[in-house]
Amino acid sequence: MALRINTNVAALNAHRQLLGTEVKLNSSMEKLSSGYRINRAGDDASGLVQANALRANVRGLTVAAQNTIQGKAQLSIAEGDANTIENILERMKELCVKGDPADSGTTQAEMNILIEEIDRIAGSSTYTGGDIQVGIDATSNSVITVAAFSLTASDLGVGSVTADSSGIAAVDSAIAEIGGILGDMGAAMNRLEYTYANLQTKIENFSASESAIRDVDMAAEMVTFTKSQIMLQAGTAMLAQA
Repeated sequence: MALRINTNVAALNAHRQLLGTEVKLNSSMEKLSSGYRINRAGDDASGLVQANALRANVRGLTVAAQNTIQGKAQLSIAEGDANTIENILERMKELCVKGDPADSGTTQAEMNILIEEIDRIAGSSTYTGGDIQVGIDATSNSVITVAAFSLTASDLGVGSVTADSSGIAAVDSAIAEIGGILGDMGAAMNRLEYTYANLQTKIENFSASESAIRDVDMAAEMVTFTKSQIMLQAGTAMLAQA
């Protein structure tokens, strides 16, 4: 067996092993301190691509969920207008049944004012219907279309109704129509409720998938960290011996 004194191969080997252990220790410390298994592309390039795609989906779904909330809020405002108009129509029905005593014109005057109020409420409404983006792609499955509702007196058929029995049929028809509109609004709001619940489930599942790829298993990484600490101490001792 040859005896060499100028090149301490054992020391070089111990130093090389020590450097490798230090790299692993630093990597474990970074993962434990950040909570992420992937802190840079070099940690897991393909995993990083998948995790980033999942994170983008989560952010998109979060915005879609907010869209459903805003859509339902707009429908709620429109529902309030429709309910008020329905109450006005009920008063108009009373006036039609009551008639205009002695042709005084007072009942018809109130009727005309109520018609004007219906048009004012309908004109001040900000609800216009339209498409609501509730998904993360450009397909039709990611869009819900909510119809616009016209609530003017003319559209309801009571724009020129008279305060007598001849106007009862027109007012009854308007009450039935406004009831149908309210039903459609309620159905649309319920649909958005279900959509919102489904989006929350998707957000949870996508987040869990991203976590499985990106986040570190703290317990397993702590075992690796402890092992690296021990190996570092042992390597330092062996380097001193070499």
